[in-house]
Amino acid sequence: MSASVLSVGRGLTYLIVAGFAWGTAGAAASLVYGVSDLGPLSLSFWRCAGGLLLLLAARGLLRGGSGRERAGARGPRRRRAVRVLSTGIAFTVFQSAYFAAVQDTGLAVATVITLGAGPVFIALGARVLLAERLGVGGILAVAGALGGLGVLTVGGDSGTVRPSGVLLALLSAAAYAVMTLLTRWLGRNGDGADPVVTTAWSLAVGSVCLLPLAVGEGLLPHTAQLGSLVGMLVYIAALPTALAYVLYFAGAAVVRSATVSVIMLLEPVSAAVIAVALLGEHLTAATVLGTLLLLAAVAGLAYGEARAASRVRRAALAV
Repeated sequence: MSASVLSVGRGLTYLIVAGFAWGTAGAAASLVYGVSDLGPLSLSFWRCAGGLLLLLAARGLLRGGSGRERAGARGPRRRRAVRVLSTGIAFTVFQSAYFAAVQDTGLAVATVITLGAGPVFIALGARVLLAERLGVGGILAVAGALGGLGVLTVGGDSGTVRPSGVLLALLSAAAYAVMTLLTRWLGRNGDGADPVVTTAWSLAVGSVCLLPLAVGEGLLPHTAQLGSLVGMLVYIAALPTALAYVLYFAGAAVVRSATVSVIMLLEPVSAAVIAVALLGEHLTAATVLGTLLLLAAVAGLAYGEARAASRVRRAALAV
């Protein structure tokens, strides 16, 4: 799954699947909280550690590694170390600051600020650092996506706005922007690593950073339903973590950063669908309107991204 040979169309598909997979993590986490006393930081640790173990096991089954990985091993070690640490730290701050914001100011407010500020930070960073222009259509799509996010997330939940929680959510959004922009910059300049390796290192850094916090919170859960708990933890580590982040890092290397940030807003859409279909929550007008606005924005940006990539390919063939 080398980013260097990945088409934009396939990258868009990877990101869409990753966005929907991320949305299932919230429902799974609510089930974990329902059957145990595991806290958010401990759950984040087990998510990272479990995802890392699954990726290492998968690579062990597919022994030999890709040519891309071997070529990367010949590169300057210092540059690779900086890349690994930067991505891993951004990943850890993104996850931890978001959970802390949820705890401080509530799920609705933390979600709308983190996921809402993310595309804005990324669009500005991509314009300044990567010279990527959104255009009028892209700006309208981002605006529509943010409007849909606000309606979907806050429509049925007033929440409590606390300044400390807002700052934590903005910190999470900034770290998410750094992670996305760094991945795009490396992929565009031909210096992107194998997405499986990038994900594994990010999860490793996250596990190390989260371990002392998880120990302080309570690393080992108490539960009367150990089988259900283990099953949910394995699911969280596998689908919305190991698989989803591999797809995210692969797609983010070839798709414009602002488009990536809007596509990943499919996470709350997926969570809302699961809440209605599986958890018995009521389908509200806010849920329908927010979902439609987000899907329209994602479809518009994905279509524009695919058309731009097609024009580039035709121009290259003409030369």
